[in-house]
Amino acid sequence: MAGAEIWLFLAAVLLLAVIPGPGMLYVGARTLAGGLGEGLASTAGTALGGMVHVAAGAVGLSAVLMASAEAFTVMKILGGCYLVWLGIQAWRQAGHSLSAGEALPPIGMARAFREGVVVEALNPKTAAFFLAFIPQFVQPAQGGVALQFVALGSICVAANTAVDAVVALAAGRVRDAAGRRGGLLLRLRQGGAALMVALGLGVLLLRRPAA
Repeated sequence: MAGAEIWLFLAAVLLLAVIPGPGMLYVGARTLAGGLGEGLASTAGTALGGMVHVAAGAVGLSAVLMASAEAFTVMKILGGCYLVWLGIQAWRQAGHSLSAGEALPPIGMARAFREGVVVEALNPKTAAFFLAFIPQFVQPAQGGVALQFVALGSICVAANTAVDAVVALAAGRVRDAAGRRGGLLLRLRQGGAALMVALGLGVLLLRRPAA
């Protein structure tokens, strides 16, 4: 890409990264529900899930997915139901009686990481985004189209991950500030769980982009 195109790409990436999306909201919800450690682990997980979409787009699998109504439907049902299930589980965990300053039962960073990978990898909206955005900046005349797609997609994932990490840190501070008030902390955890369910329902209502 020429210099002007590079700056245009970076500006678009940064703008899109700061606009609240499913990944950002999921990380915030997971942090409120389980703490900063789980939020950052989820951030790393969604980053890896995003790279799954980058790789799939580079080899053409995402295009096949978007072209098949059946495949798109299966993917959104799996992704949406998984998010709803995570939200229900988080709501049940939030229902435990909490006293001021009591340590909360975490799900664990490893599990939070795995869930982040699955949530993002099963999000058809992410696949649609990469297919619509990245090709605008790929230069076929320069060759190595797949490598260009991976490089540009990796920049997008890195920007989104950085913003998600900031969101996790902010949500973690809010949660810590509420830690000395058991009732408020319980509401925050329930709110994070409810947001996960809402995100899952949103995925279930997604429509396949028109060709």
